[in-house]
Amino acid sequence: MRTKGLRGALAADTEIGAGNVLARVLAHGADPQGPGLTFDTAVDGHPAEQPLTLGQLDERIAARAAWLHERGVRPRDPVAVWATGAADMVLSFLALARLGAVPALMNGKLRPEIAAEYIRRLRAVGVLADAAHADLLGGHDLGAPLLGRPAEAGGGDPAAAPAHYRHHDDDPVVVTHTSGTTGVPKAVLHSHASLFAATRHLLSMPQAQGTGRILSALPAPHTATVLMVNQALGNRAEMFLLSEQGGERVLDAIQRWRPDGVFGFSVTWAELARFDLSGYDLASVRLWFNTGDCSHEPHVRRLVAVGSRDVMTRAGVTRVRGSVFIDGLGSSEMGHSMFHVTHTTDSDRYGRCVGRPYEFARVAVLDPDGNELPPGQVGWLGIDSPSLFRGYWNDSLTTYRSRLRGWYLTGDLVRADADGRYYHLDRAVDSVDAGDGRWFFTALSEERILASCPDVTDCTVVIVRAGDTVVTDVLLELAAGADPERNRDPAVRAALGPDLGATLRRVLPVRADDIPVTVTGKVRKVALRERYLSEAPS
Repeated sequence: MRTKGLRGALAADTEIGAGNVLARVLAHGADPQGPGLTFDTAVDGHPAEQPLTLGQLDERIAARAAWLHERGVRPRDPVAVWATGAADMVLSFLALARLGAVPALMNGKLRPEIAAEYIRRLRAVGVLADAAHADLLGGHDLGAPLLGRPAEAGGGDPAAAPAHYRHHDDDPVVVTHTSGTTGVPKAVLHSHASLFAATRHLLSMPQAQGTGRILSALPAPHTATVLMVNQALGNRAEMFLLSEQGGERVLDAIQRWRPDGVFGFSVTWAELARFDLSGYDLASVRLWFNTGDCSHEPHVRRLVAVGSRDVMTRAGVTRVRGSVFIDGLGSSEMGHSMFHVTHTTDSDRYGRCVGRPYEFARVAVLDPDGNELPPGQVGWLGIDSPSLFRGYWNDSLTTYRSRLRGWYLTGDLVRADADGRYYHLDRAVDSVDAGDGRWFFTALSEERILASCPDVTDCTVVIVRAGDTVVTDVLLELAAGADPERNRDPAVRAALGPDLGATLRRVLPVRADDIPVTVTGKVRKVALRERYLSEAPS
């Protein structure tokens, strides 16, 4: 079946969901010799960076399903997976989903004591961990046995795999976790239907350019990777998944593998912006797709200046210089980015604009009581979407506290304009109520500083309130060759504006390693505030 017809058939398939995309793609007649997935490590003797066909991928999943079934894994059994390699994560997810079990994918950068506590709270029936992470778990009470290494499961007999579990829409299909900015991350549960809702919508639309040969720079255990794997399988696209998402690693992979689309988080684009991109061969890239936190204007502008894209002219489709950057705002709980805005070299709509919501989502700006606010007013972002998570695993208290009058509260502060575009101002926990109706926003301040200081590649704004006093510290990551002794205080103060600028205490050049981040690369501003709170005047 041709890809266009297959995509339509999948979008209309009432049986398909996040737990059985591979099986349904094959059932609809996709060529087993067509593209499966490509990993940066070897898979069961198959060389690294050599694509697995769709048929080979299905066989490797069946082998793992058989191995897990022999060890007693059954439908609805939660199984924790803690590893570094993208292959370990993705293949384990697909195999456990085939059994109807519930894979709980864990970021490999969690601290061991946090990982152990997270596994205990899952009440897992078993744990898959690669050798390095199994060692880290040694001596910790997990409440569950170690089943083995994810790669060991490849030794199962594909012929012995049980029939594919028949999912119901409401069946749990995967648990991923939040970034864990304040401690043990929250365990985010998605269902068979919820985690396919956005993909179903996208399959019903024309396939976007830059989605035929994808380089995934997304963290392998994240919800976004599960989404993009299923989208790639449904689109019959080629996909190369990286286990590490550092800037040099991504640039090297682009040059060697020559993708037309690169998918990642804003932290990766910030890292790429530290390089002189003109010195790299990035001509193949048509699309940069961002999810998670929305990206800053200077980072986006550097990326759209390279690569190329197709545009429609009177002479037909023409290839022009400069790529496309699709930005949005998403989270593990949202099940997909809720917004989208497209940037090219001609874009001028920045200022933390995340664009309009996707058609499958309903969004609102809310006051603390859940009342909808009109355009221009700042409030809490509320989401209602079929893609939303089903709740926090084993934590109904937190689940219900995240809901208000039928809306899921994301924890973000936003505003909308009269044209229906939304602007992300800050995470609520990072903002400061200065009184008299004034709010200070760290993310929006960072956007303004970066736009005003061309020799700064990234920055972190920390706003601390102690009693009636507010102080602001600005941490700058400088471009190569920038003078660290230069006085940037006037430029930073001007970018902050008169109210927040009046609270500026210091501007500090720092290294990237000086900034505490979560396992997904988000800056831990809570930790920074605690660090600086003792220095704030009383």
